[in-house]
Amino acid sequence: MPRTSPALDRATPEAIALTALRILDEEGPGALSFRALAERLGVSHATVQRRCTDLAGLLDLCTDHLAGQLPEVPAGTGWSEACEQRFGALYRLLTAHPGLLVLRGGRPWLGRQLLARLVEPALADGIAAGMTPAEAMTAYRRMYLLTLGSAAFVDHRDPAGATAASRAAIAALDPDDFPVLTGALADVLPPLTDHEVYHGALRQLIEAARPAGRRPAS
Repeated sequence: MPRTSPALDRATPEAIALTALRILDEEGPGALSFRALAERLGVSHATVQRRCTDLAGLLDLCTDHLAGQLPEVPAGTGWSEACEQRFGALYRLLTAHPGLLVLRGGRPWLGRQLLARLVEPALADGIAAGMTPAEAMTAYRRMYLLTLGSAAFVDHRDPAGATAASRAAIAALDPDDFPVLTGALADVLPPLTDHEVYHGALRQLIEAARPAGRRPAS
């Protein structure tokens, strides 16, 4: 019978991902390390490293864990609605964990769960709606980049703090050099943290990408 390790039993990939996300959410990206993880899990630094190898592996565990929460869109859902469901859910996950976005930076998100829950079905639905594979990938990438950029723009968990910081930065500007920003402060601040800015832009991308033969009659 194979020998089991109590430490590895505690440091499962799911436990590591959940604990890492908790550290990121509670203390910020600067607090995440193998040592901090090991302390919270009650295992050795080497045990965590054995599971993840390096920081990139740890971040992959975290993102794949989150991707597992993306919805499985029911068969027969219209292409536009399916896009809104998938990318809207991704946006909510990303805005809930801004520390993860900071650490991942420009690294590709290629975990199995993300590919299975988002990329593959999004491309398949696009092709079924009349797109070529290249068109489906282009539409996917535009929506993905919009989602990623919108989620990373500010810390959406603290809209009041983000607004206050922006207000202070703009208030310090010379009105002669920045007449629009300083003169329309009350108007330019609300869109910074308004989720509808993202959702409206997503709907515009969806409409623009819809195959011509599938556009609703005017």
